[in-house]
Amino acid sequence: MDKSKIKKVVLAYSGGLDTSIIIPWLKENYNNCEVIAVSGNVGQTGELDGLEEKALKTGASKIYIEDLTDEFVNDFIIPTVQAGAKYEGYLLGTSFARPVIAKRIVEIALAEGADAIVHGCTGKGNDQVRFELAIKAFAPNMPVIAPWREWSIKSREEEIDYAEAHNIPLKISRETNYSKDKNLWHLSHEGLDLEDAGNEPLYEKPGFLEMSVSPLEAPDKPEYITLDFEKGVPTALNGEKLSAKDIILKLNELGGKNGIGLFDVIENRLVGMKCRGVYETPGGTILYFAHNYLETLTLDKMTMHKKQELAVTFAELVYNGQWFTPLREALSAFVTATQKNVTGTVKLKLYKGNIIKAGVWSDCALYSEELATFGADNVYNQADAAGFINLYGLPVKVQASVTQKLAQNK
Repeated sequence: MDKSKIKKVVLAYSGGLDTSIIIPWLKENYNNCEVIAVSGNVGQTGELDGLEEKALKTGASKIYIEDLTDEFVNDFIIPTVQAGAKYEGYLLGTSFARPVIAKRIVEIALAEGADAIVHGCTGKGNDQVRFELAIKAFAPNMPVIAPWREWSIKSREEEIDYAEAHNIPLKISRETNYSKDKNLWHLSHEGLDLEDAGNEPLYEKPGFLEMSVSPLEAPDKPEYITLDFEKGVPTALNGEKLSAKDIILKLNELGGKNGIGLFDVIENRLVGMKCRGVYETPGGTILYFAHNYLETLTLDKMTMHKKQELAVTFAELVYNGQWFTPLREALSAFVTATQKNVTGTVKLKLYKGNIIKAGVWSDCALYSEELATFGADNVYNQADAAGFINLYGLPVKVQASVTQKLAQNK
């Protein structure tokens, strides 16, 4: 890249450690270029406070703070929940937030006539791929600057040194320097003591958890909730009609106080290494559970099993930054078709980190108590099973006969 041609850049800006020091670094290393900061609001409560002042004080010419919460929920979260997609158990909180943010950054970069887009993702992580694949999808020829792949800084400790030398205020200290990502769906924790896979997460340590409490500290009394769905989309919580976004936010409160949604995983990153993370996803964990519960009542066997198979592929696409691809779009079309009868009500009991099924109802139910009963019924002729087994087992019988015949002729 010819640095002399870089006059204006758009930076994916969070105000965290990485992007805070990137602004002065860009000015030092890219001919004092103009830096326009863009922050995508995906529900990172509290992290947007004072962001404009901080960006301008550290050298940005302007900052966009874009509210992407409704688009994030409706176009990214809900389709992924409907797909039942989980990556090695992880509910993809960071993964599907990146494409919605990157899409808006590209739109602003093109409108501003920027010469490049900048992000603060490390060269070890997945986010660099997620951002850059989304950029390629909307601006295939846009140059990308990734300081972590250029500068001499090697650690978060050195980043703090740089920030202190440039009088950049930080909300973290060396002792609380977890790498975190927060949005309305989840909060992730990486680094520090979590890098040793033998260390138990400090769930009971004050200040570690932000969206949840430890199950040990959750109420001793269970809490019941109901969730209504229409075509796989959540529409009401405890009988109150709400948007999907507001349902998630309220589920975060309910799940958080009951210790729901803590997940400690050693996952396989796209770049080849294993990493250890702790995730808080209280509302999302409940929503996935409730949606799956309703599908057990309303989806036929073949559709459910094929959907479960494809959920693995869907999750890999999201995790690997391939949201804006023909295959993801095709899978979403399939998922949407499966949801036409996923309508009904689910009742759950929340208790000390557990989600317990407490009832499910749907006018589209394929479950028939009359058919399934162990009592007397007038709809199922048990004698029919004999003919079914004879036909279903015919290939087994033929194979066994041939095997015996060959054995006798030896």
